[in-house]
Amino acid sequence: MFGLGPWELALIFLVILLLFGAKRLPDIAQGLGKGIREFKRAVKDTQDEIKTNMNETEKKSKDSDGKKDG
Repeated sequence: MFGLGPWELALIFLVILLLFGAKRLPDIAQGLGKGIREFKRAVKDTQDEIKTNMNETEKKSKDSDGKKDG
């Protein structure tokens, strides 16, 4: 995970624990989880919109090609 070993991760966790305290850690983790979930949802919505627009563009392109030939 990002080239960090278990000692580095433990040190980072200890520093975070000292900075924020044990009582605030669950709140921070919950907020981080919500943020990640919202980001993933936004990425998925954007991908779906791009796919939909590409399909519509391909369909219009095929329809206009068919009208030119006929």
